[in-house]
Amino acid sequence: MPSNQPQQDIGTLLVQVTQVTADVIVVLLQILYSIVLSLGRLVIQKQPKSVRGEIVLITGAGHGMGKELSLLYASEGATVVAWDISEKTGLQTVKEIAQKGYPKAHFFKCDVSNRDEVLRVAKETQDKVGDVTILFNNAGIMPTHPFLEHTKDEVERIMNINVMAHFWTLEAFLPVMKKQNYGHVVTLSSCAGLLGIPNLVPYCCSKFAVRGMMEALYQEFRQDKKNEVKFTTICPYMVDTGLCKKPVIRFENAMKLVDPLDAAREIMNAQRLELREITIPRYLYYWQFVLRMLPEKAQGYIGDFLSVGLESDLS
Repeated sequence: MPSNQPQQDIGTLLVQVTQVTADVIVVLLQILYSIVLSLGRLVIQKQPKSVRGEIVLITGAGHGMGKELSLLYASEGATVVAWDISEKTGLQTVKEIAQKGYPKAHFFKCDVSNRDEVLRVAKETQDKVGDVTILFNNAGIMPTHPFLEHTKDEVERIMNINVMAHFWTLEAFLPVMKKQNYGHVVTLSSCAGLLGIPNLVPYCCSKFAVRGMMEALYQEFRQDKKNEVKFTTICPYMVDTGLCKKPVIRFENAMKLVDPLDAAREIMNAQRLELREITIPRYLYYWQFVLRMLPEKAQGYIGDFLSVGLESDLS
């Protein structure tokens, strides 16, 4: 009896080719749909979501962008939970919110680099205020000097505050968001998380890390088609909060430091529009993609021409 194995192999191959062809067509249609949708959003502006009644926790709320964000969200009717390692500055933020007649804000002293403390203060926050619905991982430090001049303790502190703290706050608040299928995590990365910058090696490392964390979290939650937990990553250029102690900017009029209030407004707008990642200013997001496509030497020449960076804070 002749074998029909060749016919079976051909039949199996035809089925596989047909399936792959159908999958490719579906993907192309999905890509076309997403492009049309994006173009439509350029014409029809999406309205920002209301944050009235949300419980917004902001780490590093005692100064800089954290303070500005606290005041902005309170002004929109949100209940602000201010976390800061400094009781003095954190209470000052809450005091200013009260003086403006906004909804009552709450302060909790917390060292976000300490897991046990984060989990303890998170439980206290939940008991006294309620479930956090919008989490801002904003706290960070930025020593600026050559890599070989960083001490072991300094590097560990940078990574503990700028990276590990995100793990601990997510451990504390993300499970409830997932269970309720509602919430928003906003993480402050940096343009130093897009491109390497001299005198910022550990800092760049930390900001690249949190961008990777947020990208992976988004992809992981995206697997659930019904997921409503949102993730937004913010990559600001140098903001005039005092962290950038010795900025070097060749074209100061074109690339001046960003005002903290302007940055906070951009951040709140991105969260309310549920954008996944933005830079401040916005054009830098596209500029870094163009730069990456150029030859390595060309990237260096452009960097030398622009001369934007930070001098060592040890000199």
